[in-house]
Amino acid sequence: MSAESGAAKTPAEYVSHHLMHLTSNHDAGFVTMSNWHIDTLFFSTVLGLVFLTLFRLAAVRATSGVPGKLQNFVEIIIEFVDNSVKDSFKGDRSFLAPFALTIFCWVFLWNCMDLVPVDLLPLFGEHVLGLHALRVVPSADMSATFALSLSVFFFIFWYSFKSKGVVGFAKEFLTHPFGAKLLPFNIILNTVEYLAKPLSLALRLFGNLYAGELIFILIALLPWWAQVIPGMGWMIFHILVVTLQAFIFMTLTIVYLSMANENHDAEHH
Repeated sequence: MSAESGAAKTPAEYVSHHLMHLTSNHDAGFVTMSNWHIDTLFFSTVLGLVFLTLFRLAAVRATSGVPGKLQNFVEIIIEFVDNSVKDSFKGDRSFLAPFALTIFCWVFLWNCMDLVPVDLLPLFGEHVLGLHALRVVPSADMSATFALSLSVFFFIFWYSFKSKGVVGFAKEFLTHPFGAKLLPFNIILNTVEYLAKPLSLALRLFGNLYAGELIFILIALLPWWAQVIPGMGWMIFHILVVTLQAFIFMTLTIVYLSMANENHDAEHH
């Protein structure tokens, strides 16, 4: 986590450089449809392929005899996620369980990139590949966390329409929780509730990982001999954050989809 690469930079310049994304349009100061965060897309894709490859290998090598370490590891994760879904979701789990598993593993791998020394990959990108900037933690990029939360938002509506139908969903949206006579208040409250779900998912994950990334960058500004204790201490603590944030994102996804799958008949109110 050395800041020697930033010796010619002031601390503010060093921090700013590490918080810059590799974009498709280097001169653009904001994200547009023609200005993509290439680093976020790249690392998200690579980590997704890592997840798929590991689980595919485990499936191919699965045995009814004594399982290997990889099979044991994958089976533990699958059982953990399946039990989490089973505890909250009472409908058909054939889609939700794999969806929750994908979210948990993908977000966990995103978060784990925050444990890579902050100068390692940016220096490689700058000196070997000639990249002007490189950020390696997809979950510290709000565009990535919002994209993932929007997929959950889509399935909230999908499960709502599937379980209630269009008419049932419209009736619940317009009359719950105050009844038909207070329709405007129902619309306002339900709109806020629906919008709050993807916002809370995205901002919680982004905020925690962005803060963690920033603290690692600030520690890297210290002399190398002063980085060891705070760096190791924060890394150990951050391992818990990395896992917890993936678990929270998965759990809230399950809860939101479980709520969407429920039929709120009149007797429930």
